[in-house]
This record gives sequence, structure tokens and C-alpha cells, in this order.
Amino acid sequence: MDWLFPAALALTGTMGVLMSLWGLWYLVSGLACVRRPMDYGFHPARTKFAVLIAARNEELVVGPLINSLLMQDYPAELYDIWVIPNNCTDNTALAARNCGAKVLECTVPVKSKGEVLRFAYNRLRGRRYDAWLVFDADNVVDSRFLAEMNNARLAGVLAAQGYRDSKNPYDTAVSGCSSIYYWMMDRFHNGGKTGLGVSAMIGGTGFMVTQKLLDRLGGWRTETISEDLELTAQTVLAGEKVAYVPKAITYDEQPLTWEQSFTQRRRWSSGTLQVAQRYLSELGEQQTRKPRLALFDFEATLLLPAYQLSALAGLVCTALAASLGGRSLLQALALGLTAACGNLAWAALTATAAAGVVLTLEHKWDRRLWKGLCAYWLFLLTWLPITAVSFWKKTTVWEEIRHTRTMAPQLPGR
Repeated sequence: MDWLFPAALALTGTMGVLMSLWGLWYLVSGLACVRRPMDYGFHPARTKFAVLIAARNEELVVGPLINSLLMQDYPAELYDIWVIPNNCTDNTALAARNCGAKVLECTVPVKSKGEVLRFAYNRLRGRRYDAWLVFDADNVVDSRFLAEMNNARLAGVLAAQGYRDSKNPYDTAVSGCSSIYYWMMDRFHNGGKTGLGVSAMIGGTGFMVTQKLLDRLGGWRTETISEDLELTAQTVLAGEKVAYVPKAITYDEQPLTWEQSFTQRRRWSSGTLQVAQRYLSELGEQQTRKPRLALFDFEATLLLPAYQLSALAGLVCTALAASLGGRSLLQALALGLTAACGNLAWAALTATAAAGVVLTLEHKWDRRLWKGLCAYWLFLLTWLPITAVSFWKKTTVWEEIRHTRTMAPQLPGR
């Protein structure tokens, strides 16, 4: 049994090095956010948009979204608002019609949002839209959203992700954590990737994909539960980049409870694993033929679940290695517990510091966020077992998260 201690140390060290390399890349790409996003200038309104809203039991919240879309600083004749009710047991379709949207009833069985969007695209593509915009029914959209996406498209952008803000960051600790996470993604992921010159990531809502790109991709053909990440993969493999358009702002409703958050994040983790399983080999093959930084970066993004699983295993290995250094059972337990608590304390400190940095950079400081700021480390920590469960059993069917907040965005200082 003498080999256990050095073996545990070696395993812990190896995992630490691999995780550090992955983390270093994300640090480098995150710091690239200091470069200002591209200014797409001002262009006359020429893009004809199809606005797609996949809705499942969203009668209570779809109205404010439609109203915000009808109030766009953009010619009304250049966009159509399509609500696609699916698997509904309420009056979502009636509510959408009463608010002024067009309704396209989903007449085929669907298990994911991507299938709904594919159904809508196949039914509507004959209407000669220039670009497609996607929103979730619980969103509220800034009045300049369509105008900014028109500017991006006319500047040559084929796919774009807007800024995802939060509609209810002060409701609960969970909604605060989710809001901080999205601000992190805005600033350090999409902002950093843009600064580095690689692809930003489509984030499920508040994004644009042009008909020109869809023609190259062979239509809307996402098949995983994570249609946004899959569409990003297809875009990168096609040699294009998802642009980041921070002036195009969407306000998203965040989960209120830990249970809702776990359901949402398990779907994300499962979707990332599905996309990785489907596209990593193709990314690798293309990388060997014609290396590109964008391919490497997206491969690193798809390895996030593996990083999270390694972090969980590393926590266990560190505690095991420390405990094996004890001479008695009591010493072993004390050393193992001390090592685990030390790692957790460091993780909590760095997560809270990072959250503080993003709140400063995004001008989001507000005393009402104190619960979310204090719980943010726990929010990230709970992602480790969520990912571990997703490795064991992936979520393949979209589970409803009921939205009820019929409200305008809660702005700082109000």
C-alpha cells in the first residue's frame, strides 16, 4: 500500500497541470476583452427579419416581449414577429395574437427548442427573409436591437449574438447568481473571444443568423438539445465567426429557485456533451488539415464539462492525497478535511472576486445583489455534480421552466 500516497500525489499533480493549462487559455481569452468590440457603424434599414419565438406555456410573459418588439426603432414593414407555440396547455397562442404577433402552430412532435426553430424555418423560408432573430418568450428587448443587428449584417456579419442582460437580478440569490454568470459571459467570453479574433458563442436568445449563412449550412439543421452551441459549432466549421454585438440588448428572466437553476444547467451541460460528442472529431480533423485559432478555441469551449468533472475529481484526489499522509485514522480525516476545505475556500474567494470584477466593469453594482454575490461561489460549485450527473445520464428532452415575471427590467439603483 506504500504506492498509494505517491500515486495520489502524481494523479493530483497531473490533473492540476491539465486544468491549469485550460484555465490559462480562458484567462488569456478573457483578458482580451480589454479591446473594444467592433463598431458596425450606422446603415439604413434594409434587412428583412423573421423574429422567431418558440413558446411553451408562456401566456403570462409573451405579451411584454411582443410589445417591446413592436416598439423597435426599425421600420415595421421590415420584420415579422412569429410566435411558435409547442406542447402548450395554456392560451399562449391567443395571448400572442391579441398582442399583435403572427402565430405559427407547431404541428409536429418536438422535444427541444431546436426542433421548434427548424420547423418554423422550414415553413417560413419561402418568404425571403434576409436574417432570422431568435428570442425566448420571457425576454424583453431593447428598442435598438433590430437596428443594431441590421448594422452588423450590412457590415458583413453572418451570425451575431447580442448582449444578454437580466430582467430580474434582485429577486433571489439564484436569480442574482444567474445574472452575474450572464454578465461574465458577456464581458469575458463573448467580449474576450471578439478581442482575440475568434468566434463568440450563440447563447440561446437574442441572436441573429442570416439566410446567407443558413444556405451555406444546408438550412436549420440543429439536432441536439443545445441548438445554440450546435449552431455555433456549425458556423465555426464553415469557416465563419459569430460576431458579438453588445449594443443589441436582450433582458432575460432568470430562475428564481435552485431547483429551476439545476434543471436549466443540467440541460446546458447535457447539450454541451451532445455537441462535443457530435462535433469534436470533425473539429479535430479540420484542425489537422488547416489549423485555425478559432477551431482550437471552440474545442476548448466544448471541453468545459471535462474540465468541471476534472475539478470535482481533483478536489477528491487532493483530499485523498492529504489524508494518506496521516499516521492515524484521525490524522488522515483531519488532513483530508483540511485540504478539501482549503480548496473550497480558495474557489469561493476567486469566484467572489471575479464576480466583483465583472460587476465593476459592467456597472452593475447594487446593494440588492449582495445575496447573489455571496452565493456565486456556491452556484459555480454546484455545477460540478450537475455535470457529473450529465456524464452519467444526459438530458435529451427540454424540460419546461415556468416563467411568470411580467415586468420591465430591474435597473441598478432603482
